[in-house]
Amino acid sequence: MLFPNADLDRIAAGEVDLAFRRWKRPMHVAGGRQRTRIGVVEFVSVDVVDPAALTPQDAARAGTTLPALLAFLSRKDGDVYRIGVRFGGADERASLRERLPDEAEIVALLARLAEMDRRSRRGPWVRQHLELIEARPAELAETIAASIGREKKPFKADVRRLKELGLTESLPVGYRLSPRGQAVLARLRA
Repeated sequence: MLFPNADLDRIAAGEVDLAFRRWKRPMHVAGGRQRTRIGVVEFVSVDVVDPAALTPQDAARAGTTLPALLAFLSRKDGDVYRIGVRFGGADERASLRERLPDEAEIVALLARLAEMDRRSRRGPWVRQHLELIEARPAELAETIAASIGREKKPFKADVRRLKELGLTESLPVGYRLSPRGQAVLARLRA
């Protein structure tokens, strides 16, 4: 679910605790989480509501006015969902990527990366991607992908898998290896 930056800031500050969306099917469930630029947003509740029953208080809790909310909801088809939201804290990947792995973690990460390579239809890719990101920080993903004959979207999906392990971090443009990623790449090269 996309949140405007101003809404994210107000969610983090506790000023906004509702969002409303019109969907043909539920896109989130209560208990779900989403990583955003401010950290994690948690979905406390997800319920279908009648737009005619919305109140100015509902709109205020969503950081808007009732007329603006109804205008926003009128732009799409589907049911109207009332989504309870709250700030769930920092993105755990941020602290993970700064933490250098101990020997047991390195062994576990290397095994996981080897499994990712083994299951890949195109063959081993992990070390290559880590080395490309190390050599070309802050470069467009599309440019890096093209340099190895790949499309941007699948390349970015692979980099996200590395990011989940705390090995890379996204920059405004491109990526860079995290300290954790540098340690893992050093072991892959050893």
